[in-house]
Amino acid sequence: MKYDLHRWWLNLTSKYTDDELLLNQLWKEIHKNYTSKKRYYHNLTHIGNMLRCVSIDQNDLDDPDTLNLAIWYHDIIYNATKSNNELKSAEFAQKRLKKLQIDPKKIENCANLIISTKKHEILNTQNEDNAYLLDWDLAILGASWKWYEDYTQKIRKEYAMFPDFMYKKGRKKVLQHFLERPRIYYTEKYYDLRETNARNNIQKELTLL
Repeated sequence: MKYDLHRWWLNLTSKYTDDELLLNQLWKEIHKNYTSKKRYYHNLTHIGNMLRCVSIDQNDLDDPDTLNLAIWYHDIIYNATKSNNELKSAEFAQKRLKKLQIDPKKIENCANLIISTKKHEILNTQNEDNAYLLDWDLAILGASWKWYEDYTQKIRKEYAMFPDFMYKKGRKKVLQHFLERPRIYYTEKYYDLRETNARNNIQKELTLL
């Protein structure tokens, strides 16, 4: 997995610079952040799963490169006790992408995509890529119960600093928020594929909390 993702990173970013030293420095930074011992779900496995979605939905995307970059950096800063992770991740991405001399408009779009993952709400309704990013990020909600349950256990570990009564209260609020939305998935594809299962999984988790 590590080698595959490293190659994936190099294939993407080598389009913008031939500075191999820089690309590998950025990769090491990404690898270090996503392999932190405190990360049980928001790690390289999550990134890999989202990148595979890009490959599957490639033909439906307007700007796959910017989406790929947003995936790489959307959880680069992750602290379960903080509420500004997405903003910090967006700022982090902007600084790194400038080093790659990527077009400023692409960098701005990438930052906005990352920020949209905070509330999982589309910031640019004209950007279908934004819808796909949010759907990929929440794809696990509509997976089989086995995979969903595994995801919930990993999330609980990331919030291990909170006692059960606090965690359950916060978790229920998050889950209820998703159920109250008209739809969890924005694209027709993921709505058709995962919406029903996601709602069933969330309801089941709520009964178990």
